[in-house]
Amino acid sequence: MTTLNDWSYLAAGIAVGSSLTWFLRKSSPTSSDLAPVSSQTENLLQDNLLQQVKNTELAYHQAREMSQFKAGFLARTTHELRSPLNGLIGLHQLILNDLCEDPAEEREFVAQAYERSLKLLKMIDEILSVARTDQGTNKLEIHSIHLTQVLQEVHQLTYILAANRNYSFTISLPEPEIYVLADYRWLRQILVNLVNTTFLQMEEGGIYLSASTAATNNCVYIWLDVPNHAVIYSEPIDLIKSGKKINQENMEMSSGMKLLLNQKLLEAMGGKLEIIPSPITKEAKQDLTRLQISMPLAIPEAEHHHMEENLDEIDCIAPL
Repeated sequence: MTTLNDWSYLAAGIAVGSSLTWFLRKSSPTSSDLAPVSSQTENLLQDNLLQQVKNTELAYHQAREMSQFKAGFLARTTHELRSPLNGLIGLHQLILNDLCEDPAEEREFVAQAYERSLKLLKMIDEILSVARTDQGTNKLEIHSIHLTQVLQEVHQLTYILAANRNYSFTISLPEPEIYVLADYRWLRQILVNLVNTTFLQMEEGGIYLSASTAATNNCVYIWLDVPNHAVIYSEPIDLIKSGKKINQENMEMSSGMKLLLNQKLLEAMGGKLEIIPSPITKEAKQDLTRLQISMPLAIPEAEHHHMEENLDEIDCIAPL
């Protein structure tokens, strides 16, 4: 049965095809163009067109994957919690079925089960905290915050991990007068999570953190350009199998779940997290994908208070 999303993707494909057709017609020389075009120029135009087609196709697939990823929040959460629960069940089965070799091994399994229970509780608390924030139960402290200060703190909290793994971490600070409307603590934590998660998934290369404003829509963009292989959508979770040997798997929250929770928090602050193709530059020595965070543009608190004082003075002298 055809769903609404299927029609949306079909419409997006038609729009992309129409745009490319228009571009080809516009870029094709007309009979009035008397100047000869060299083969080198033609090859350059073809290469540029192929690169644009590649970027458009990549953006389409990424948008589709992100849409499917966000739509499965409940399924993703239950799947995330099921893995450690299966581990606890497996440990208890070994103990209850008297499969331990001696009391020391049984005590070891009990200790493992207790440790995993604490980590599972921590994971549930993190998910609940984000859910309550998304619903408005946990109030956000939305203020006008200095973006440069936030990015500098993010770099200070994450550059050691990059240095230890021999990855490059380049940061380009925005104009000093740029402010955004956000919860300072949550925005900084989201950026730190994205940077750390990228480093943990990377095999080589480096990442680039930058920001810029968009005057047309009063929006500030924070860009994190990462290697293509380090972008995580919704990696599968291997369920723990019951048996004599219990794998000492990492009980941390998966990268895909962290990405989804970061999306929820940004939306609660009026922002957005998107994954788009990274623009091609001569400095980039690897294929990159851009994580784009958009936040509302704000004015400094001092200017805001000054404007309020001016409005109060105007109200005071206004004639009755």
